[in-house]
Amino acid sequence: MSERKVDEETGVETTGHSWDGIEELNNPLPRWWLWTLYACIVWAIAYTVAYPAWPMISGATTGMLGFSTRAQVAEDIVQHEAKNEALVAELVAADLTTLPPSSDLHRYAVARGGSVFRAQCSQCHGSGAAGAVGYPNLLDNDWLWGGDIESISATITHGVRNETDLDARYSEMPAYGDIFAEEEIGAVVEYVTSLSSSEFDADLAQAGSELFLDNCAACHGDEGLGDQFLGAPNLADAIWLYGGDRDALTETVTNARFGVMPAWGQRLSDVDVRAVSVYVHALGGGE
Repeated sequence: MSERKVDEETGVETTGHSWDGIEELNNPLPRWWLWTLYACIVWAIAYTVAYPAWPMISGATTGMLGFSTRAQVAEDIVQHEAKNEALVAELVAADLTTLPPSSDLHRYAVARGGSVFRAQCSQCHGSGAAGAVGYPNLLDNDWLWGGDIESISATITHGVRNETDLDARYSEMPAYGDIFAEEEIGAVVEYVTSLSSSEFDADLAQAGSELFLDNCAACHGDEGLGDQFLGAPNLADAIWLYGGDRDALTETVTNARFGVMPAWGQRLSDVDVRAVSVYVHALGGGE
């Protein structure tokens, strides 16, 4: 460190720091700045004593005032629920099939159901409910288990192919890779392709149609139109959950698919299940 000296022009001692011949004066800090700093220090100490602040092993100091943001949120929720108590009771008792779309109750159900959907369902079905590969689009008219309000509610309540609800929607397609030869799988895929596309090998599709009628029609129907009671998809509408190109169809026929949806009736309140059912139905894709 360079030796400190007094600046000739100002008469102020330098700090000893020098940059390109420019020396720093050791001027005292302004008093207003110092008092502001001291006040902030005092305020910070008082705050950490009064409010939760210091992290500990299993939590944080609670503070002398006992303030809790979680308790405040819980209190706000209680107040909110109290304001909507009448609508909640009415929604729980309502017949969802006859709920007028223009009613206050329907608007409340859609608003509440939208919040539930964004918090619990959007991770799979997307924030706009348009779905993704393996996760159904809730905006179209293609419903594996039915798109009327009662069917939607049942699907949400019990889920699909889970092991926690005995009433869960359940369907299981065999893995035909264990049953068909590779060329037979190719023929079935070509026939399924022919149901919704004009570009296919007619001879190969003809061979696949016989295999389809003998092995697949029991669930998907002779014309591949599906069966909502069995949860068998329509194969003739060009709407595909896992993709409709030949590679995706080959994977589906060979190894089958087994998507699982939780039983939300075990996780959500009855009013939330009913509200999200109304919301999904109101998106426009339901029957």
